Formats: sequence, structure tokens, C-alpha cells
Amino acid sequence: MGLDPTRRLILKALIGAPASGVFLRRAGAGSSPAGPPTSIPGPPPSPASAPVRPIVARARRDGLLGDKATLDAARLDDALGAAVARAAGEGSPVAALRRLFRPTDVVGLKLNCLAGRGLSPSPQLVKRLCDWLQEAGLPARSIVVFDRSDRELEMAGFPITREGSGVHCFGINNDFDWTPREWGPGGSCFARLLVNDLTALISVGVLKDHDLAGVSIGMKNWYGVIHNPNKHHAEGCAPYIPHLLAYPLIHDKLRLTVVDASTAQCQSGPARNPRWTWPYQTVLASADPVAVDAVGWHAIEARRREVGLPTLAADKREPVWLAAAAKLGLGEADPARLTIAEV
Repeated sequence: MGLDPTRRLILKALIGAPASGVFLRRAGAGSSPAGPPTSIPGPPPSPASAPVRPIVARARRDGLLGDKATLDAARLDDALGAAVARAAGEGSPVAALRRLFRPTDVVGLKLNCLAGRGLSPSPQLVKRLCDWLQEAGLPARSIVVFDRSDRELEMAGFPITREGSGVHCFGINNDFDWTPREWGPGGSCFARLLVNDLTALISVGVLKDHDLAGVSIGMKNWYGVIHNPNKHHAEGCAPYIPHLLAYPLIHDKLRLTVVDASTAQCQSGPARNPRWTWPYQTVLASADPVAVDAVGWHAIEARRREVGLPTLAADKREPVWLAAAAKLGLGEADPARLTIAEV
């Protein structure tokens, strides 16, 4: 889709403006970034969840990853269901999703399929999330599985479906809203699907290294909804990832992050490199998008130590944007201040 000349000039001026350090005022935010952190999307604590500490549910299952990189169905149901339920402080994944989403919502599951088969969310895992959303009361037609392009989805094993009464699955395919929007130090046109249709979001990421950002797990996934992600990788993405997540089109709709860590990669990302992948056989889930990325980061660092790689800090790729996200009140980046629930 092309912009008309006037829009193009506006966008050029917007994107070319220097990073001013301006913090976004998010809907419902009652304090400045220097003040107390504001609440994040997601459920309030229940008796089953920690009263003050963010929860990251971690479900490890030996045998989760079967032959030919497929997931064992029974172990997947057990791991994914336990992680989603615990992330919302409920007894089952259906109860958790019923708590997080309304039957009137239009829910978008944003995938990260850049690396293709073997390092993208499993179609089996995504299907179970869609099944449980329907059991929680959402019509199938109100569930959209999406990523940057049809091509990337198909390469990861997702058939494209744009019509009918079932769950839809398709790529943004450069269909961006014409209105350029400033978000802190960045500026972009956002996917029209996100602007006009979706009322709630799930980030479905993977656990992998990133050559510039350090890691790409859940938060980096949102680069897939803007038209110019290539413009926002300077300084290890540190000025950009937190502000993009803080933008209301994402922040106010994001309810849950799920990470397919059945296979993970500790080096040479974001593309798939089999030399550095390993069978982590884990699912992560949290209503705190910063906390789940922090836990994933430390899992990658642990693997790097095991295989003799330097730390990401020594490699000049430490994901310092996590601490910046915490300062913006988007979640908790300090492992000492969150709870990892083994489920």
C-alpha cells in the first residue's frame, strides 16, 4: 500500500525527528515514569497467585518435543494448560482465558514466524490456545492468528484462512494504517488489523537469541505490527522496544504472553541456526510481558554458559531494554522481584 505525497512527507518528518526521550502517557496511567509503576494488562491477583509479585509460569516436560520436531499432544496439553492457568491464577486454561478475555473481544494471537519451521510457535500449541479461547466463550470468527506475512506463516506450517466462520489466520502483508503515529523515540504506521479490529492480544513468541537486541521472546514480537521495524534496531533496540510495548494500541490490549520454548536457540538469531538450538522442552506464560522475557533471557544465558559462549553483556548485546521497560512501569525485569512458578 502506498502513501499519498502529503502523508509521506508527514511520516518522513516524524520518523526523522530526533529521539526526544518523551515518555508516552498511557490510558489509565496515573503517574510519571519516575513514579510508582502503573498496573499492566492482565488479571488481578487471586488466592492462587502471588499477591504482589508477578508470576511467570514455567512448564517443563521431558518428552514434550517428539520426533521430527513435533510436540507430544498429551504433554503439550499438560504443559501449556498448566502454564496458562497459573499465569492467570486459575485452575484450568479455559478458566484463565475466560478471566482474561470477554466473549465480545476480537482476540489477535501475534506469532513470531521469522525463523520458519523449527524455531517458530508450533501450530499445535497455537491451535490449543484457539480451542480454549472458544471454550471460554469466544466465537471462532473472533479469533485471529496473524504475523507479518502470509509467507512467513505458511513457512512455519500455518495455513492461510481469511474467510468463513472459523478461526482466521493471515499475514499483515503490508496492510498498514495510513496515519503515522509517534511512540516515544519511534514513529510508525501500525497494522490496520491492530488499529481497527482487534480488541485484545496474546503474544505467542519463541525463546531465541537476537543478534542486535540480545534476545527475541515476547516483547520483540511486536516489531511485526509496524511498517518500519528496520528503523528501530539502533542501540540494541533499547530506546525502542519498551516504548513500542507502551503504545496504547499494544499496551492496552495485551493480556497474555505465551512462549513456545520447546526448542530454543542461544546464538546466531533471529534466524534459525541448528548448531545453536537445543530442546528446552518448556512452555512459559505470564500476564507480565517484561517478567516473562526476563526469565527467558536468563535461560538463554544459562545455555550460553553450558556451551562455552560469552555472556550477552560480554558480546555487547545485553538486553538492557528490559530494565528500561520496568522503569516505564510495563512489568518487572528483576528476577529477585518476581515469582517463577514451576507447574
